[in-house]
Amino acid sequence: MKPNNTQSQTEQKVKDVVRSIVWQDLRQLTGRQFAYNIILPYPFLLLSWWFASQSWYVLACGASYLFFAAAFRQAHDGYHHSLGAGRRLTTAILLLLSVLLMTSLHSIRATHMAHHRDPLGDHDVEGRLAKASWQQALLGGITYRLAIYRQGLRLSSRRHRMLAWLEFGLIALVIMGALMMSVFAASTVFGQVVLYHLVVMMLANASVGIIAVWGVHHDCDETIARTERNPLVNLLTFNLLYHVEHHLFPAIPSNHLPTLAKRLDAAAPHLTNAPVLPSRTTVIKHMKRRWNAIKDKYQNSDDSECPIRKRFA
Repeated sequence: MKPNNTQSQTEQKVKDVVRSIVWQDLRQLTGRQFAYNIILPYPFLLLSWWFASQSWYVLACGASYLFFAAAFRQAHDGYHHSLGAGRRLTTAILLLLSVLLMTSLHSIRATHMAHHRDPLGDHDVEGRLAKASWQQALLGGITYRLAIYRQGLRLSSRRHRMLAWLEFGLIALVIMGALMMSVFAASTVFGQVVLYHLVVMMLANASVGIIAVWGVHHDCDETIARTERNPLVNLLTFNLLYHVEHHLFPAIPSNHLPTLAKRLDAAAPHLTNAPVLPSRTTVIKHMKRRWNAIKDKYQNSDDSECPIRKRFA
């Protein structure tokens, strides 16, 4: 009973903080911000294709990462109707991104909304990886994605379920086309680009769990999620790592999360003190602890137990 009372008191404190913060003004987008939200991923996509066509694969992978992150942000804002677009345009964007990202975004949307209703709860399939080790989160990427699809189809409305199956069908057509190209047209520039994009997107989807779930939710208690204050990291992730801000105010577009972060830092800094990326000091301390543990293990070990030493003694 005591842990439940403590948890209830913590949740009430968080709700009180949320009520104290002015945020409604951050829901509005200017015309320029709306255009930015709509166009954002596609220049990086075209750039990655061009680099791949030139066989500059290192540069292509960098551009593909930026496309994937920007597209992930666009889809994420689409889930929460914070792109500034209407319902039909948002649906069209999610359909297009589903094919380009090689994943069904309408099925993911259903599990993501369930994640917001009960973050890290017993029925939160999306947040399940946050309770695992980083090794399990890294290796469980594919099975995790399949679990998301199953849960998403079960939770979706009839309309969204039909859209999800449409996405699966379009993705299957793209994969079959890519396989045919690998046999008949792999040597052409077009076939080379398509196969590159297919492989990179599959690898990116397999890594989403450790980055977008474990990275922002592991070892969280009061805050439910972590957040990031490194300006370069936030630039390269298109504000996706302002995650505790997003959970507290999911209706706010990603454009305004930096402004919201400043308000939250001023009103409740205890909610934003868990970073997504560890600081340099934390990394150095961890490396020293590991090194000292290894030294202690081998310094305290009995040489007579080593089979190699026994053989050559």
